[in-house]
Amino acid sequence: MKIKDGIVGLTVGDALGVPVEFKSREYLMENPVTEMMGHGTYNQPKGTWSDDTSMTLATMQSIVNRNDIDLTDIMMEFDLYVSESKYCQYEVFDFGNTTIQSIIRFDDGLNVFECGGRDDRDNGNGSLMRILPMAFIPDATYADVENVSALTHAHPKSKIACVLYTEIARSMLECDLEIAEHIQRSCEKIKKYYEGNEYLDDFEAIFEMDFDVKEGRSYVIKTLEAVLWCLLETSDYKSAVLKAVNLGRDTDTVAAITGGLAGIYYGYEDIPEEWIHDIPQIEFVLDLCDDFEKFCCQV
Repeated sequence: MKIKDGIVGLTVGDALGVPVEFKSREYLMENPVTEMMGHGTYNQPKGTWSDDTSMTLATMQSIVNRNDIDLTDIMMEFDLYVSESKYCQYEVFDFGNTTIQSIIRFDDGLNVFECGGRDDRDNGNGSLMRILPMAFIPDATYADVENVSALTHAHPKSKIACVLYTEIARSMLECDLEIAEHIQRSCEKIKKYYEGNEYLDDFEAIFEMDFDVKEGRSYVIKTLEAVLWCLLETSDYKSAVLKAVNLGRDTDTVAAITGGLAGIYYGYEDIPEEWIHDIPQIEFVLDLCDDFEKFCCQV
């Protein structure tokens, strides 16, 4: 099912970007990332992943444990990530404002459907970065994807972005097409499904594949534009994630989201072996991928 391809692809992309998060594109043009590094922005060891991978793994572990998409249980795992550094290699060092506010609401007793941020300012990429596991679940509906996004990011823009991303991943899983064809195929489905939605126009650059990517921004639609541009402008996993990292700013998340699709499209064997070995606790990731695949095969 290529679960390992996508999730390891995401994890490696995330770890590549962690040391240079917030660096400008101009800085990285002069000092490009070419290999896995340590320290930098958060002074973490080489191969350290961030909240992108941690919350992706939390989602997978909850689904494996519950043998279902249990929204309350997923949120409990997110809470354990923030409060107890679960799913971290070391200590938690990164999480988004919209995500933490949603977890605070959950801790305060709000219904899980009421926790996610709904303001236009709550459209960071914090649900897009962790939504990939939903693409592998055969019977997961668009509504299921929206609900998992809405645990932290409940605005329609974030939910549409997550549905579109998972649809592109599913297209890659189902069909042997060029990347541009996967994007076009998925966009047509999304336009039909969300016909009449007032926020659909915000995705026009993606629908037209007319990108003006200046840096790796954290606004969810701009993140998705950057991810797709990196995929369209490269022809292998390594080049795609390095292009994403070297866009600057939100380096870990843009590279993680790019890496998820690039891993699926090019395959696990195309991910540099030395980068995989640079990830502490990679065996935990691989074992969880195996468990998650067993779940997906039985539904």
